[in-house]
Amino acid sequence: MPSQELFVRTVEHYLAPIKVFLDDPGVTEVMINRSDVIYIEKDGKVVKTDARFADQEAYEAAINNILQFTGRSLSDDQPLVDSRLPDGSRVHVAKAPCSRNGTSVAIRKFSQMVLDIDWLIELGTITAQARDFLRLAVNAEQNMLIAGGTSSGKTSLLNALSSFIPDDQRIVVIEDSAELQLQKNHLISLEAQQPDRYGRGEVTIRELFRSSLRLRPDRIIIGEVRGGEALDMIQAMTSGHGGSMGTLHANSPADTLSRLETMAMMSEVKLPLFALRSQIASAVDLVVHMSRHIGGRRVVTQISEVDRVDEAGQYTLRDIFVLKADDKDNPDKQMQLTWTGERSALGNRGASLSGQHQQWVTDPIKPILGMD
Repeated sequence: MPSQELFVRTVEHYLAPIKVFLDDPGVTEVMINRSDVIYIEKDGKVVKTDARFADQEAYEAAINNILQFTGRSLSDDQPLVDSRLPDGSRVHVAKAPCSRNGTSVAIRKFSQMVLDIDWLIELGTITAQARDFLRLAVNAEQNMLIAGGTSSGKTSLLNALSSFIPDDQRIVVIEDSAELQLQKNHLISLEAQQPDRYGRGEVTIRELFRSSLRLRPDRIIIGEVRGGEALDMIQAMTSGHGGSMGTLHANSPADTLSRLETMAMMSEVKLPLFALRSQIASAVDLVVHMSRHIGGRRVVTQISEVDRVDEAGQYTLRDIFVLKADDKDNPDKQMQLTWTGERSALGNRGASLSGQHQQWVTDPIKPILGMD
């Protein structure tokens, strides 16, 4: 593979037509539909640009240069490829026949700024009370899933929450394509590998997960759960790896559990549905749901605790925080993440919380824990 320095120089040369967007901190995504059709997402809005590559040959050369650094290539046998830029920005390439109108590229930019949790409070993504609750949950080794749609802020929130993990704990991160910027030092980062054109060298998320269990992790974090590795994660969560976290695409906390169930069924292990649901309910303690609102504002819309499955075999959830108007007389006022009045199951651990985790039991969350 070429050196990092050489890669930086060649990328700047080949991607010159879009370099201004890659350098613009306000641009979060560059979407190239064709060599002469380029869109960007800036400040939460998608707009078409006047930028274009000189010709199709220059466009394909740029793509091949990006893929070359990560040892990947685009071919008829491999029409869909993930890669990254020198700064870590994620790149996805789709070519014909999958992309019917020609080769398309999406570049999700790698933020140079790590948004800490207090900054997310300033942006209105989360409230101080919800921050305190999640900090306690992380320190109490609750297993947590952060769910939401594309570009809803899941990765940013996971990065921010990682700062609450004690420094003496060993973290193993598993990703399909490296994106996370966890704010910890004792960390091992594993990344999946795609097969070459001959089908050799593939390393899947499931294989990485099994390897991670041999690396003595205190916590396992999966960048995005998307397949049969869901069952491995569930089983790890129920066998001593508390405080594990991951993200996935889902429309609500209830949908998160259903999607996790569906993905677990993709594994070769067949479990009765009730047994699978019972394992999921036992494994996952918290679901944090996020969404992207009009104008690009990314917010936490719901924080829900997972109870046991009921007698009918259905998941039961307890909403601790929900997004709602904080002024009933002015429903048009900006929505706020608000405590529902429900007591958290963490309150049942009162003795241990008032001991080992006493420093994280702040006054704003004492009512949530039933410690008034």
